[in-house]
This record gives sequence, C-alpha cells and structure tokens, in this order.
Amino acid sequence: MVSKSPKAVRRPAAQQSSSGPIDRWFEISKRGSTVPTEVIGGLVTFFAMAYILALNPLIIGTATDVLGNFLGGIPGGSPDAPNLEGMAQSKSMVAAATALVAGVMSILMGVIGRFPIALATGLGLNAVVAFTVAAQFPWEQAMALVVWEGIFIALLVFTGFRTAVFRAVPPSLRSAISVGIGMFVALVGLANAGIVRTGGGLIEMGVAGSLRGWPMAIFVFGLIVLIVLQVLKVRGSLLLSILAATIAAVIVESVAKVGVFIPASDDSPGNPTGWMLNVPTFHGVVDTPDLGLIGRVDMFGAFTDPKLIITALLLVFALMLADFFDTMGTVVAVGAEGNLLDSKGNPPHLSPILVVDSLGAAAGGLGSVSSNTAFVESTSGVAAGARTGLASVVTGVAFLIAMFFAPIINMVPSEAASPVLLFVGFLMMGQITKIDWDDIEDALPAFLTIALMPFTYSITTGMGAGFIVWVLLKVLRGKVRTVHPLLWVISIAFVIYFIQGILLDLVQAG
Repeated sequence: MVSKSPKAVRRPAAQQSSSGPIDRWFEISKRGSTVPTEVIGGLVTFFAMAYILALNPLIIGTATDVLGNFLGGIPGGSPDAPNLEGMAQSKSMVAAATALVAGVMSILMGVIGRFPIALATGLGLNAVVAFTVAAQFPWEQAMALVVWEGIFIALLVFTGFRTAVFRAVPPSLRSAISVGIGMFVALVGLANAGIVRTGGGLIEMGVAGSLRGWPMAIFVFGLIVLIVLQVLKVRGSLLLSILAATIAAVIVESVAKVGVFIPASDDSPGNPTGWMLNVPTFHGVVDTPDLGLIGRVDMFGAFTDPKLIITALLLVFALMLADFFDTMGTVVAVGAEGNLLDSKGNPPHLSPILVVDSLGAAAGGLGSVSSNTAFVESTSGVAAGARTGLASVVTGVAFLIAMFFAPIINMVPSEAASPVLLFVGFLMMGQITKIDWDDIEDALPAFLTIALMPFTYSITTGMGAGFIVWVLLKVLRGKVRTVHPLLWVISIAFVIYFIQGILLDLVQAG
C-alpha cells in the first residue's frame, strides 16, 4: 500500500453501515469520512482555486485574436487606444462562463467520478490558447481547437489507451509526481501572495527581497493562524484560516486603502505592495452573469486554410498532451494525499474520472474559457478531510453560486487563500520517502520531475523530463525489455512536445 503522508485532518473510523443512498454512492462511510467533513473540504478547495475567476478573465478576456478582437467578437481597438469598455465586457463574460463551466464539470466529477477533484480552466493552457492559438486563428476557431482536443482525449479514454498509460507509470515516478506537484502548489501559493516574484529577471522574495506591504502581512497572518489551528487540531482549520485572513484583509483595506498590485515601470513607480489579484473590498452582493460566450465556436473553420491545417493539428496535439498528463499527475497527487490509491497506486473509479476530465476539456472550449482540467488545488480540500466526490459537488455548487455572488467571492484575496496551498505542499512531501535515492534509475528521473515542475511552472514539463530520462536510463543499462511499450510512446510524444516550437517555425517558414 502507499504509505500515508502527514494529514491535516485525521480520518474518522469508517462506519459499519451506510446511512442512505448518498452515503453509499459516494462511499462516504467506506472511505472514513462524514458529510460535514466533505462540505468543509469542498469549500476549502473552492476558496483555494477561486482565484481562477479573477485570473482567467485577465488572460483570456484581455487578449485579442488574429483579427484584433476580444472574445465575443468585440473590437479590441488599437495598441495606442485599446477598447477599454469592450475589454471590461469581455472580462465580465469570461468570468461568468468560467464559473459556469467549472461548476458543472466539478459536479459531474463528483457524481460520476466520485473522487475529490474539482475542475476549472487550466492555467498555462489558457495562456497557450490566448497568446499562441488566438494569435493565429479567430477566437471561435481557437476555442474549437480546444473542443477537438477534448474529443480526442475522450476517444483515448474510451479505447482504454489513457487508462493503460495511467497504469503503466512506474511507482518511483508516481511518487515523484506527487512531490513535484506539492512543490508546484507551494510555489503557486507563494506567487499568488507576492511572497515570491520576479525582480530584474530573477526570482526574489517580496519587494526587493523584503516582505513589504499589508498584503504580505495578511499572508503571514493567515499562515500563522493555520499553523496554530493545526497544532491545536481544530476541525476545519484550513477553511477557518482563509476566513480569518479575509476578515483581516477587509479591515486593512478599508483603513489603509492598499489598492491593487501595479508593477513598477520606467514611467511610474506603480504599486508593488498592492493586492496581487482581488482587492478585499465590498462592491455589493449580487451581479447578473453574462453568458454570451457559451457555444461561440467554429468547429471546422481552422481546417479550411491549407496553410494552417498542420499548424492547427500541432496546436491541438500540444494542448492534448499537456492536458493529458496534467490530469494524471493531479489524480495521483490527490489520491496519495487522501490515501485513496490501491496497492498498485491507482485510484478508485479511474475510467469515469478520466472520462469527466476529457469532457471538461471540450466543455471549456464550448464555453470559450479554454480547457477545463483537474485542479491540483483539490489537494487542499483533501488535506482538510475530503475523501469523496461529494466534496467536488460542493465545490461545483460554490462555483455556480459565484456566478451570481461574484462581488462577495472577490472579497477573498489570494493572500488569504495562499497559506493553504503552501501547507498542502508540505503535506505532499511525505511521498518523497517512496523513492530509492541510492538507485540512479529511480532517483534521477524523480529528481528532474520534482525540480522542473516548480522551476518551469509546468506540471507537464516535469513529467515529460522524468519519463524521457527514465526510459533513457533503462536503455543505457541494458534493460530495454523492462520498458513498457506505452512508455516508449509517451517518451516520443514528449520529445515532440518539447520541440513543438521548432516544428511550428518550420511549418510556418515552409
């Protein structure tokens, strides 16, 4: 069995009998959980990943396509005179659609996959869509490529290929993936809080190497509250720390008027000590969502120009590979953190989990918000005690509510939720003991996986390097026959993924 890593919440003893159909379907008692614990875990996951409601509009909603338009066909204006009103409308539509798709897909994951993983627009994937795909295609065609990506991944699931790949991953790489994702999650939390940021092209702590400003103080306050509650073994400590830090942030903003983070430039000192994402101020309670982006796709337009067909296929392949392996890493990490993996390192209900995730990719394209994928922040809910799909249902419902109560959700600054992500990184380090550091065949691929995930800010990059080097070492040591055939396929696919930029340049030059 996979060894247990330290847990934020002790699992209660499993009950001997089910209390009803909900308990039986979600296997709540069987997995040693309770309904209140699942609700708390689902809410913790929501607050840990709610930043996507602010961040995705900033990425997808502010980028223009090859025609110079924002999403929804809104004219983008010119570089010297951007259409700010149109940008605001685009961001509003992206925020509403992001919440809707995340809500629906998280609920489906909970009900069908019965696993404590929530889905939302994948970071990194959305940047590729915004700045690479949309730079070469109109938005409707760019989002259609995302839909095609989801369809192709679904076909791999239904043929059994994706499940077979999941099961073929060596145990050492599974452990390394969990640890690497833990480091990645910790870095995401530190970056979202402004504790780690770039300065002069290098990574540094805070502002010029100092923890300056009220937002960083809120992060430290939230972290201290979380640690104290953990030491005192207070139930729901992760959620309570978020709420405590948010209340403190609202008070600070009302008095100090900190404002939003603005990077310094040659023309302006900016506001480097501002809130990184959401400013914790009250701007009402209810906001009517604009769902005008739903269904705005042109499924075949990208393939009508012979000069762009190969480009379109390469972009679909790149999106598919990143989505394919990001999810695998997240499922392994969540399963390991919740002690939900079997003796071979596989989670329960694997096929339904992968089916829903595949549908999430297509749904993200249909919603014009980019591919939806399993969020690694789900580990925060598992750390709070979540063990079943009921937690994902709670997270999904919270996203649907957020469509209408966006002003309240936006009161939670990233600095208040980020301490939970840092703590989750600590919890996930427990898997590192499963790696044989005296054997280079295990240790080197594991190290590259762990190191490159945070250093490149990409789960896929870390996994790709680990797979390629693992196969290479087996070849060098004369153990070719021990390499699963699927691992050869995966490694070759990753080589293509890593040189996709060169291939795109060659195609476009030709």
